[in-house]
Amino acid sequence: MSENNQLTETIERYLNGEMTKAERAQFEELRIKDADVNTKVAEHKHFTNLIKQYGERLELEQRLDAIHDEIDVQALEDEMMIHPSWIIRTWRNHHSKISVAASIAIFAALCTLFFTGYLSNKQVNYGQLVGEIGKLKTGQHNLQNTINSLSPQHPTVTNPGNFRGTGFAISSNGYIITDNHVIRNADSVYVQAADGKSYRTKVIYTEPANDIAILEITDPSFKPLAALPYTFKKAETDLGETVFTIGYPKDNIVLGAGFLTSSTGFKGDTTQYQISALLDYGHSGGPLLDSKGNVIGIVNGKQTRIEGAAFAVKTSYLLKAIKDIPADSLNKPLNTTGKNILAGLARPQQIEKLENYVFMVRVYSNQ
Repeated sequence: MSENNQLTETIERYLNGEMTKAERAQFEELRIKDADVNTKVAEHKHFTNLIKQYGERLELEQRLDAIHDEIDVQALEDEMMIHPSWIIRTWRNHHSKISVAASIAIFAALCTLFFTGYLSNKQVNYGQLVGEIGKLKTGQHNLQNTINSLSPQHPTVTNPGNFRGTGFAISSNGYIITDNHVIRNADSVYVQAADGKSYRTKVIYTEPANDIAILEITDPSFKPLAALPYTFKKAETDLGETVFTIGYPKDNIVLGAGFLTSSTGFKGDTTQYQISALLDYGHSGGPLLDSKGNVIGIVNGKQTRIEGAAFAVKTSYLLKAIKDIPADSLNKPLNTTGKNILAGLARPQQIEKLENYVFMVRVYSNQ
């Protein structure tokens, strides 16, 4: 118990900026090495923010009550000549009830957060990172399509799809890997390259147990890529290794960078790594690379209600899935051999080399 109290005090000093430069560096190194400590820092920060928000709401309520006490309601009534407005009358007659109701609502909200696990790591859940494309945006595109159909001189705008994720090339001739949950129940799947061009694909293999799906670009307009600029690392990656991913949580590529914080994933899943990185919905299926540009996994989820705790399926399971594809499902050879040209490059140059091999995955479904 004393150790927990000591850790809490250390976290508070860290978050409040009370540590010396040396202490802060030492504590940040501990966060990288110890996933539990890193998680507790994120939880404590979230909890203190909630308490701060609660205090600010109470302060606002008190200020509103003080302002009310200073209002001369009778003078306002005389000024409005006959009767006070319904707003003043309602506030005058019921302000105490409104204040009590507001307090109860705030208390109830905090209780709900606590008992649903928002304030406790006992109820942390696993969330997949597939992104749902906004209905408003879809509606706007559909409206534009209607307008375009009435005006033949304008090009047709395509539907943006129902769901969005990320995928990346495992060969130069059109084979793409992504997460199975991204394309599950899809009626059709397209991939969009960094230059904005879209290509129709078909799903040739899925492995739901490890959340892996293999796509093949079938669009005749697709031209083979140059040789892969990365290789697939089969060996386990060390804790503390700098890692990064790029993906499509929005219409342009977004970088997610951090550290490998555990050799196992959610609830000790040995098929996954845990990483400390701020990833968003739409990053699902993106490649996880080490600092040298080796692919070490495929991003597939995060801990809900905790910022910075994400997961990736290890490359060994990715390679196993590729090996298990039935031969009659392949229309052309699938060769994952590549030459790592990313090692030694600065991060911006690595991303520049990578972006043509990472695709937005758009999923269309009637469900």
